[in-house]
Amino acid sequence: EEPSRFFYRFTDSLGNSIQLIEKPQRVVSLVGSYAETWLLAGGTLSGVTSDVISERNLDLPKETKIIGTVKEPNLEEIINLSADFVLLSPDIESHVRISQTLENANIPFAFFKVEHFDDYLEMLKICTDITEKKEMYEKYGLKVKDQIEGITDRVAGKKNPTILLIRAFSSGAKAKDDENMACKILNDLGTVNIASKHRSLLEDLSIEEIIREDPDFIFVVTMGNAEEALKALKDGIEKNPVWSRLSAVKNNRYIVLPKELFHYKPNARWGESYEYMSKILYPEEFE
Repeated sequence: EEPSRFFYRFTDSLGNSIQLIEKPQRVVSLVGSYAETWLLAGGTLSGVTSDVISERNLDLPKETKIIGTVKEPNLEEIINLSADFVLLSPDIESHVRISQTLENANIPFAFFKVEHFDDYLEMLKICTDITEKKEMYEKYGLKVKDQIEGITDRVAGKKNPTILLIRAFSSGAKAKDDENMACKILNDLGTVNIASKHRSLLEDLSIEEIIREDPDFIFVVTMGNAEEALKALKDGIEKNPVWSRLSAVKNNRYIVLPKELFHYKPNARWGESYEYMSKILYPEEFE
């Protein structure tokens, strides 16, 4: 098989072998953060989902069409746009469903799973290979990698603060562990997550477990409406009289983190996420 028959070949995150016959010209992204990654790679977009506006506030040319939401993209619109490459997430059921129709229609697509910085870096590499703009990989990928390594090197060997990371939403709250993006950043910065020791916290925020461990820092990331999520915490676990006795609460180390750095994938701002967190954990290092 002659490699020259293909413009580009790679393996996506589901292990599919993706073969692009020619350079894509009409790209559609069904995830806002992937749309941003494609733009960072120097590409243009024919279609995107509404979260590019609601979550990312991306400045898009008026010819770029909004084709539904991330969970309910409009398949008909994708086909009407004559898409020749579609970016999908394996974590979203409708994307997996849509991929079968795309395959039947001979529309190339690829699944990307981006949870941590290395995943983003790998996706950016593939995207810049396709756009043939290596300099974008340097600028928005390798430079950010250097920034992150500079920060983790600075805090290596420091004391290991204990932390709890809470994901709060309007109907409740759960602790998160190291699979979570923000927890991975915390882990890379030398913290010890009490939820990794007490797995029950992942299902139910037990005040008894939290009191017993008394973490140095408690961080909150909100999902959905931030005000409603924080109100649910106030009306829930914070109502407990022992809550105010926690060291983190007494020492102003009960901190709500900005969504754009710790909930949505920060992409080219991933280094900022590391820096933001390291200044909270090790202020003496960053004065």
